[in-house]
Amino acid sequence: MSNKVGILTGGGDCPGLNAVIRAVVRKSIEPYKYEVVGFIGGWRGVLDMEFEMLTRDSITGIVHRGGTIIKTSRTNPLKIENGIEQIIENYHKIGLKALIAIGGEDTLGVAKALNEKGLNMIGVPKTIDNDLSGTDYTFGYDTAVNIAMDAIDRVHTTAESHNRVMVVEVMGRHTGWIALAAGIAGGADVILIPERPFEIDKVCQSLKQRHKRGRDFSIVVVAEGAKFKVGPAKEEKLILQDQKLDEFGHVRLGGIGNLLAQAIEEITGFESRVVILGHIQRGGAPTAFDRVLATRFGIKAIDMVHNGEFGKMAALKGTEIISIPLSEAVDKVKLVSEDLIKTAEVFFG
Repeated sequence: MSNKVGILTGGGDCPGLNAVIRAVVRKSIEPYKYEVVGFIGGWRGVLDMEFEMLTRDSITGIVHRGGTIIKTSRTNPLKIENGIEQIIENYHKIGLKALIAIGGEDTLGVAKALNEKGLNMIGVPKTIDNDLSGTDYTFGYDTAVNIAMDAIDRVHTTAESHNRVMVVEVMGRHTGWIALAAGIAGGADVILIPERPFEIDKVCQSLKQRHKRGRDFSIVVVAEGAKFKVGPAKEEKLILQDQKLDEFGHVRLGGIGNLLAQAIEEITGFESRVVILGHIQRGGAPTAFDRVLATRFGIKAIDMVHNGEFGKMAALKGTEIISIPLSEAVDKVKLVSEDLIKTAEVFFG
């Protein structure tokens, strides 16, 4: 029986990745006596047979570091000719007992496909967007929210000093988890998310009402995937940087903050500025919550390998770390709950 376990990190980098790697390696070595094969650059590393053996020395002092020591990429084997077949061949050539894939819906979607082809796959949920189903939280989300909240706190002083509307654009392709949590925590006056397409006239009316009550500044938080309702039919419009697609078929979002600030100033006459946080939200050191959650996920993942729980993902339910089928994690996006939206709406305006 093979004692080699592979591990890779796919998709965008995320605070807490190194904490997962550290936990997997530590428990693999003792008590399970497994060797850990770290693939460099996500699925690309498996395709190209680029890897390194991870040891105690490899993972010393990395729990607090952002990024990933084994690098990442958005390589999609499903879109590469014979990509899946090449991964299966390399998996067996190396002699892996199992492969742990740390990633979001795209990375774990590939893991699911490979598991259906007979490979022993384990998933670990990673995304700052917190939009993977089956788990209450993904690691990286808490860090992103805290970074966004800190930015909102800081622009408050500028907004108040200059009587401005400050628009803060945060990440969130399909969902508004970051925008809503950071907006509530930061005291935003309007929060715009993908789950609720908005009419710019109504947003501006809300800001005007606020200013009539003597509040001469406002904070608007908007997720990059939020949609304008435009035209007589109120069609939903997504704001894109360009028409290019990545290997998983995603468009590049961004720019809604600029358009929103411009529209607000034109309609209301209030001076408006925009802050786009972008990649700042997923860089740097993870919060304590994310370090602990990522560590627990890593421990669970290697336990799942040892117990033969393949085709599953580690997940947080309440306070417990459990295992769920990969299909449950990737088959649908986890949207922001109505309860959380209603909580935020109490403070709008």
